[in-house]
Amino acid sequence: MKKLKIILVIVLVVLVVWGFASYNQFVTLNQKIDSQWAQVETQYQRRFDLIPNLVKSAEGVMKQEKQVFSDLATARSQYAGAKTVDEKSAAASQLESSLGRLLVIVENYPQLKSNETVNKLMDELSGTENRIAVERKRFNEEVTTYNLSVIRFPKNILANLFGFKSRPFFQSSSEAQNAPQVNFNQ
Repeated sequence: MKKLKIILVIVLVVLVVWGFASYNQFVTLNQKIDSQWAQVETQYQRRFDLIPNLVKSAEGVMKQEKQVFSDLATARSQYAGAKTVDEKSAAASQLESSLGRLLVIVENYPQLKSNETVNKLMDELSGTENRIAVERKRFNEEVTTYNLSVIRFPKNILANLFGFKSRPFFQSSSEAQNAPQVNFNQ
């Protein structure tokens, strides 16, 4: 009888320690996701800081492309007002669509392509886009690790008990699959 009590106490202690360790892992993984999203936002901010300079450099040459500039400004404002990851992701996707149209315009204007300031800004923007892609990938990797921890048995029982839910992945908008269309005949 005494051995049974000792075994039960040991099993109980192991379960409690496992529960604390699992809880701490959920918290750590959740924080890693938030931290990685902050890295994505840092790169978005870099992009948003570069865009006005590119627009100002291009505006003087392209007076008729006011709609693209307006769309970019609107998307930047929506991102600044977004509160959730999903809202920020949607605003970033809208910005990417407008930015894609601007890049097509820049490529089609020979006087812009030869402008050194525009070329430098385009290079900076290209580097930023690569950084954003890397940070998004890292974000999705962190979400994958966390989500697997939350849904795998037996930790899923503790995750539900402590209120940890799966987190959404970053997903590009459906518009990102299509190349931007620019019509100069309007």
